Amino acid sequence: MNILHIDSAITGEDSVSRKLTAEIVSRLRAANPGAGVTYRDLNTGVPAIDTDWFKAVRLAPANPTAEQQALVATSDAYLREVQDADVLVIGSPVYNFTITAQLKNWLDQIARAGISFRYTEAGPEGLLKGKRAIIVYSAAGTPMGSEMDFASGYLRFMLGFLGITDVEFVAADRLAYDREAGLARAHAAMDRLAA
Repeated sequence: MNILHIDSAITGEDSVSRKLTAEIVSRLRAANPGAGVTYRDLNTGVPAIDTDWFKAVRLAPANPTAEQQALVATSDAYLREVQDADVLVIGSPVYNFTITAQLKNWLDQIARAGISFRYTEAGPEGLLKGKRAIIVYSAAGTPMGSEMDFASGYLRFMLGFLGITDVEFVAADRLAYDREAGLARAHAAMDRLAA
């Protein structure tokens, strides 16, 4: 088993999502001795896609410049980590009712037509099939699944668009109102996860 462990919180050691993703990865490794883990901390910076990225990655010039080659290499590295993973454990704290900018940038980097998805006569088809995603949803005041939650539905849809349809959530929400209850719900959800 290959595990891709992704964190995106900006709050460092105080991050609830970071603590919970680490615990999930620990449980997966305990149940699957020999599992490999690739760790990616998106808070260290994920380049946003822009016109230069589009010209380098999407248009794929025959003779790319050194700068274009670097942009392609970065995007390829993110995508390769996902392609190589059997399980993705993604920390997704909610900031301003949605996912972090870093996590959105990462999704933009790996959404590559012809590589991670393609358009067919029947509609779009995700090409990253056969993977499982466990998402830690942490929020101070945004209940998961509520009308103000623009994070969980987007993540489920976007991963499904890329072919990852086995998506489970561990929610530590409403932490500003009752932190202990929110953490207890998250740990109960972790206990229900199949290792």
